[in-house]
Amino acid sequence: MNKTNKVYIAGHRGMVGSAILRNLQAESFDNIITRTSSQLDLRDSAQVAEFFKTEKPEYVFLAAAKVGGIIANNTYRADFLYENLMIQNNVIHQAYVNKVSKLMFLGSSCIYPKLAPQPLKEEYLLTGELEPTNEPYAIAKIAGIKMCDAYRDQYGCNFVSVMPTNLYGPNDNYDLNNSHVLPALLRKFIVAKQNGDEKVTIWGTGMPKREFLHSDDLAEACVFLMNNYNEPGLVNIGMGDDVSILDLAKLVKEIVGFDGEIITDTTKPDGTPRKLMDVSKLSNMGWKAKTSLEEGIQKVYDEIKYNDWN
Repeated sequence: MNKTNKVYIAGHRGMVGSAILRNLQAESFDNIITRTSSQLDLRDSAQVAEFFKTEKPEYVFLAAAKVGGIIANNTYRADFLYENLMIQNNVIHQAYVNKVSKLMFLGSSCIYPKLAPQPLKEEYLLTGELEPTNEPYAIAKIAGIKMCDAYRDQYGCNFVSVMPTNLYGPNDNYDLNNSHVLPALLRKFIVAKQNGDEKVTIWGTGMPKREFLHSDDLAEACVFLMNNYNEPGLVNIGMGDDVSILDLAKLVKEIVGFDGEIITDTTKPDGTPRKLMDVSKLSNMGWKAKTSLEEGIQKVYDEIKYNDWN
């Protein structure tokens, strides 16, 4: 990408899209196109067709998606499948129709089988059954990967796919009913400290292990791959190490400065036992994450610690 190229970021107000936008702006890209969902409904094929025909972007980051945590994924199964399929079908197809130079599709680590060997290698895709609670979302994302490859095979489109691990950072979702685990923990500990509570309850046993990447590191990796990766298949983006949910809770407790007790609620679901990305493919290309988990959580805490959630 050159700094004068017209770049469209789909989903620029979400955590991923906003991080990519910040990264490009910091690098002096001055021809970035964005649309809010009220300005452009990506589920509407006619609106998307008109947008691409009018704007003619040269590069596209497809970071728009309907996202949520375990409860949201499991409750709104039809919505997660339908809306994500519509968004990516419309954007990918119009990128082909309007001769976009390159498109990057962002997926999720939940595309991998529930019981796949760890760490998760790119070739483990479609080798086993998915985690049932987020299967509709995962199936939509798998369809997006395969769609990019199919358009590459049939039409020669330079469409690439990347799979981020669990993310956190600015513009995260802190709604306790449909957020992911790290923002949920941050909110719980901040509120508990504000209220002088004696304990914080975390979901499940605390034993599952998860990997976390700051969204600014993800954005840097995405821009790096947009400039350096032009192959079918997908590339994992992650830290390459993980932490148990209980240890994560202890780290958040320490950063927030909460003095009470951590209680595990084993009536709540654990989800997948472990999700660690194998990032050797990306590392071998010359990119590694810079932000440690402790440093990243501290940055986020400093941004949100005065939020009033009571």
